[in-house]
Amino acid sequence: MSIIDSDITKAQTIPSRYYTDESTFKEVLSSFGEHWHFAAHRSQLESVQPIDNPLREPMLLTSSDEVRCISNVCTHRGMLVCSETSQSKQLQCPYHGRTFGLDGKFRNMPEFTTVKDFPSNRDDLPTFPLNEWKGLLFNSISASNFEAFISAVNEKMDWLPIEEFTHDPTRHRNYTIQANWALYVDNYLEGFHIPFVHGDLHEVLDYDAYKTELFDGGVLQVGTANEGETCFDLPPNHPDFGQKIGAYYFWLYPGLMLNFYPWGLSVNQVIPITVDSTRIVYHGFVGDESKLGQGAGGDLDKVEAEDQVVVESCQQGVSSLAYDRGRYSPTRETGVHHFHQILTQ
Repeated sequence: MSIIDSDITKAQTIPSRYYTDESTFKEVLSSFGEHWHFAAHRSQLESVQPIDNPLREPMLLTSSDEVRCISNVCTHRGMLVCSETSQSKQLQCPYHGRTFGLDGKFRNMPEFTTVKDFPSNRDDLPTFPLNEWKGLLFNSISASNFEAFISAVNEKMDWLPIEEFTHDPTRHRNYTIQANWALYVDNYLEGFHIPFVHGDLHEVLDYDAYKTELFDGGVLQVGTANEGETCFDLPPNHPDFGQKIGAYYFWLYPGLMLNFYPWGLSVNQVIPITVDSTRIVYHGFVGDESKLGQGAGGDLDKVEAEDQVVVESCQQGVSSLAYDRGRYSPTRETGVHHFHQILTQ
């Protein structure tokens, strides 16, 4: 049962221990393997690629006859098999030379000719769940029902040729902030702070028309562009046709943001490190270069820097003896309320 009242007008926010307590932090992280996480876009793929996401399980994407998600842990002594992206045609453990195919199957091992009952299928690298939606690859340890996970995104964005987008390495960012991961998600899930924190963004988005839509396992925020600002050219059958949409901001539990702009897609990954430190990884995939630098997605570095100041300051505040729980704005913080319900169930 959630400790968050389902009636937002009565509810209190999550207790501060969710941001500060080590045992609560570990308990929450223990469930991350039950959810889907971003692994890569097809335009990023090499034949071998370590996966960087919140799953604390070493994994690889390998691409040969098909794309697979396999373990990055050698079945001999537990050494990490691969530490960097490559175009290798096989995997070789750098510790004792055990080799595997890109399908994870054992191939060869020096000095093992007299070992009995060897090799067996226990010497293959285990595989993990992997699914694809419009060129975006998602992996997990034990998640299922991928269609339900991606359905809300598909409903709004299926018309967009995301599989044709190209990875732009110059848009890659890797930040470490001194704050709990959930504080970063809290901040992302409301446009309430935009007029106070993001002056430039406030100039391009219509604050009064800003919308939040809730769905199972996630939140969509819809940013309407001000007059004259860049917006999507939506097809006639789209549910938002006729509206000047400048951005679609999807959050999928626990820490994945898919931010769609007229120029393309920015993927944000929230990767917990410790109870009070978090890594934020940005990936950029461009669909229309002519719209780069415009509208709501025009200066993401500035918006990110502004958010980091706020979130790190909040970490200091929620760690104080004077604070435990707050209240929600029923008009502006429905997304945060929804997140807290999911988090505490």
